[in-house]
Amino acid sequence: MAAVSTRRWFVAGDLNGFFGLVVDNLSILGFIAAALIGIFGFPADVVYTRMFPGTAFGVLVGNLIYTWMGRRLAQRTGRDDVTSMPLGLDAPTSIGMALLVLGPSFVAYKQQGMDEQAAAIATWQLGMASLMVMGTLKLVLSFFGDAITRAVPRAALLGSIGGAALTLLGFLPLIETLRSPVVGFVTFGLLLYVLVAKGRLPIRIPGVLLAFIVGTLLYYGLGLAGLGTPGFKMPEAAPMRFTLPLPTLGFLEGLPQTVPYLPLLLPFGLLMVVGGINVSESARAAGDDYRTRDVLLAEAVSTLAAGLCGGVAQTTPYIGQPAYKHMGARIGYTLLTGLFIGLGGVLGYVSGLVQWLPIAVLAPIIVYVGMDITVQAFHDSPRRHAPAVALAFLPSVAYLLVIKLGNPAWIAPDRFAALYSAVDGHGLPDLAAIVTLGNGFIITAMIWSSALVAMIDQRFRRAAAVLLVGAGLTLFGFIHSVDPRGSIYLPWTLEGLPRAIAWQFAGAYVALALLLGLLSLQRHADPAGTETGARPDH
Repeated sequence: MAAVSTRRWFVAGDLNGFFGLVVDNLSILGFIAAALIGIFGFPADVVYTRMFPGTAFGVLVGNLIYTWMGRRLAQRTGRDDVTSMPLGLDAPTSIGMALLVLGPSFVAYKQQGMDEQAAAIATWQLGMASLMVMGTLKLVLSFFGDAITRAVPRAALLGSIGGAALTLLGFLPLIETLRSPVVGFVTFGLLLYVLVAKGRLPIRIPGVLLAFIVGTLLYYGLGLAGLGTPGFKMPEAAPMRFTLPLPTLGFLEGLPQTVPYLPLLLPFGLLMVVGGINVSESARAAGDDYRTRDVLLAEAVSTLAAGLCGGVAQTTPYIGQPAYKHMGARIGYTLLTGLFIGLGGVLGYVSGLVQWLPIAVLAPIIVYVGMDITVQAFHDSPRRHAPAVALAFLPSVAYLLVIKLGNPAWIAPDRFAALYSAVDGHGLPDLAAIVTLGNGFIITAMIWSSALVAMIDQRFRRAAAVLLVGAGLTLFGFIHSVDPRGSIYLPWTLEGLPRAIAWQFAGAYVALALLLGLLSLQRHADPAGTETGARPDH
């Protein structure tokens, strides 16, 4: 009897899983579009007809693989309660791509004299190339994921992304939420009610879907009644366009342009590997024993497929596999989601749905994601490492300031350059220190947090080694780049103030590493509080 039931493709609970997973993906696509078009003035046709089809194709490929993996596990075990791994667009890195890579690069291309359409195409090629870089990294690391998680403390991995979550996924979308206060605040409050407070709803419907419906109706209802925010207007109906996500070598044009963004792209890829390992463990604890390497390989393949076909946002297995199992979802929900999103990118109805979802309705779910990741950074790290998690948040604050202060609408480029180099005899210029701290902030956070974790664990020589790695990365601009754009460089090519800043920051790491090395020679207390002598692993 069990052998027959495992061959069922769909059960009633798959509809709950389908709605939840589709809303997650639509919200991320919507925020990408809102950020690029609304914040950076990106041409909408490039977003909807070039970026979205390939991005959606990656979701299709990944969910088809996970559906097959789930069905294979069900047939092998003879169980009828196997739930597929959910796959979708990764919220932190997808939004990070829009806000930190694609948007700024589009503005930079226009400042270099490109017309809007040419700048948009160049940015699209950069986005494709970025996905190929991250996908290749994930493909290689999928075979070494466990070793990576053993080498880098969890507080460093989660703290570095937690800082980005709090500032970039929490604060920036919160501002967008409150630009339409009534709509945004009500939507955000309803999300907190269903997702955080676990409040009951009067009807059986996914809570996130209900929040989207209420917020959207409120937005258009107030707007049509003349009570909405100033400047309200109905979106133009987008024509349905058939766009096949065909493979293209356009990413080759963008590969050289990815170099300045490697300090962002490499941690993005690394974090997805670590996240994939954690998701596999979560599914295993829920009773579905998927092989970790297979989960990671499927994630890498779907990201590469998206990048090859024009996508700009990487896919990842979602952490909520047990939650989908509790909804009653089994194998069919990932198949339905993959087909809906994938075909929506081809036929254009995903773009239509995204255009009608107001940013004040989309942004709150991103704020919630930022909160959830921030909480996870503390919750899933050892309690004694909490100071290291908090320390990892600080570089992201600097990058938040860089984003805002680097906006030409706030500070003109010539004024920004003057402030950057305004030496006053009291140390480095404030803006230079902020920019240098913010550039490469994710890797910086991992270095700082890893060093502090080692110190907390009384492994001072390990901390010194980590700091020396930080010094090397600093000299070449992988972290603390003295180029306001965050580019990497050869240290001997620098001149003047940038040269002084680079060598002083690198020297700071070396000085602290030497000090810790000397301190490791004395007797000290171990984490349990007992006094010990110097040991090689300190």
